[in-house]
Amino acid sequence: MNRLGLIVEREFLERVRKKSFILVTILIPILIALSLIGPTFFMNAVDSKAKTERIVVIDNTPGQIIGKRLPSDSRVEFQLLPENTTVEEARQKFGYEVYCFGILVIGEDIIDNPGNLTLINNGASSLSVEDAIRERIQGIIRTERLNRYDVENINSILADANVHAGIQTLKNEQNQEMKSSSTGGSVALGFIIAFFIYMIIIIYGQMVLQSVIDEKQTRVLDVLITSCKPFELMMGKVLGIALVAMLQILIWGGIIMLLVAFALPAIAASSGNAEILLGSIADVHYIGTLVITTILYIIGGFLFYASMYAAIGSAVDTPQDAAQFNSVIMLPIIIAIYVLMAVIKNPGSDVAFWFSMIPFTSPMVMMARIPAGIPTWEIVVSLAVLYVSFVILIWLASRIFRIGVFMHGKKPTWKDLGQWIKMK
Repeated sequence: MNRLGLIVEREFLERVRKKSFILVTILIPILIALSLIGPTFFMNAVDSKAKTERIVVIDNTPGQIIGKRLPSDSRVEFQLLPENTTVEEARQKFGYEVYCFGILVIGEDIIDNPGNLTLINNGASSLSVEDAIRERIQGIIRTERLNRYDVENINSILADANVHAGIQTLKNEQNQEMKSSSTGGSVALGFIIAFFIYMIIIIYGQMVLQSVIDEKQTRVLDVLITSCKPFELMMGKVLGIALVAMLQILIWGGIIMLLVAFALPAIAASSGNAEILLGSIADVHYIGTLVITTILYIIGGFLFYASMYAAIGSAVDTPQDAAQFNSVIMLPIIIAIYVLMAVIKNPGSDVAFWFSMIPFTSPMVMMARIPAGIPTWEIVVSLAVLYVSFVILIWLASRIFRIGVFMHGKKPTWKDLGQWIKMK
């Protein structure tokens, strides 16, 4: 245990003392915040400073019934040209005018043929301006078509009939009061956590692989192996990097929670589900279960895959040699991401259940199911299978590790790995 502790300490301190660790730990939350807040901020900034675009209109419909009813606002200002104005005449007069965005030509049969609409831009096109024009034209055409039915107050009738059914979802728990829940919020939260675990496994798993390869190339492992058992050395490297990952995750989690604490009320209010979202956050049992299971699946998933990365790293001399093995390790992780698409639609399906029990996919798939609410026994069984599988896998990986660290200059095959496991 003393030797194992020294190896873990070495692996941990070697990485947390690096400037790259400090920079990444600080920069990642900032980048996440910018990716979430940045687009909205810049869009609002652009919209707030957007000038009113002036568009001249050639309306060829009888009596200019469309052009006369086009409403102007702070975004788009319409100027209707006299009847029988040709496109060439409009281009001669307004085609090079600085303050004219473009020329809108409305076809004579636009009510029956809504596609007979042309916008001639004087400069760069704009999706927001095109959408504004399209919405206004569609509204007028809809009204004209409805008037053909000669039904009194048809617009009021249709407005009254145009309803949106809302569903209030409640969580039914035995011997407890029912609580409001948000299916959409649970789906989004589950997917985010699952994808986060996916990134942790990939990033830190590759770190284990690269660390073993680097030390094997410099013959450091040849020296260390004389002072400790191969199992202790491999376990120490895996646990040391796991501690680095957990430290970084805890720091990120703290920063993200601070951001959420400030941003969530505004997000909840704007979404119209303030009580439901804030209620879920205030539910201590819900948050406690989510935090504990997330940590357990991050640790279990990382240890499970890191043991494979360590074994492969000990068997090869370069990252290029590891490619054939790395692709096989990546395959179940990629499958788990594809399965997530089905799981978020129906977390209670048989597919979701079985993939959340298989240790190769359970860390990602189960975390997509838990926020939706699943039986506790499924979580317990899934975690038990994951950690028991890790113990078995790390024993098998250590059998490869004890032989692989001494193998240099040979590119191993899957057959070689199988033989190393059987060697006494």
